[in-house]
Amino acid sequence: MTEERKVGIICSKGTLDMAYPGLVLANAARMEGIEVVMFFTFWGMDIVTKNKQKELKFVPIGNPSTGMPNFVAGLPGITNMATSMMRKQIDGVDMPPVDEFLEMIHDSGAEIYACRMSVDMMNLTDDDFVPEVDGVIGAMEMFEKTEGAQIIFI
Repeated sequence: MTEERKVGIICSKGTLDMAYPGLVLANAARMEGIEVVMFFTFWGMDIVTKNKQKELKFVPIGNPSTGMPNFVAGLPGITNMATSMMRKQIDGVDMPPVDEFLEMIHDSGAEIYACRMSVDMMNLTDDDFVPEVDGVIGAMEMFEKTEGAQIIFI
């Protein structure tokens, strides 16, 4: 029964804290036997771009959830310190790093695509992407692949 279910996850942000929600949901869906199509667009492309994937940051400035005043969050070095702290917290809950998590999700059967418009805007090529990216598709093709699916936009 669950094999008929499908979810499309659109990842549009490329920060460390915004990478995990899509990955966690995709992983959970695959564990439930739900078909998954992930579509990375705009800054979300950083999650699937080779030279950026391992450099994702957690940026506390402008993020009211941190409780950190912006004048402090904007100080030099705060982003690196916050990123280091977040990586430690993620590791503490036994979540794999982004590259390993994406590989696990792909190996479990999820389809992973980069957005054609974002690729063109950022002058990227297929060689810029991690091997888990199944291809570059446009928005219309993404909707064809996710017909009847629940869509989650992150």
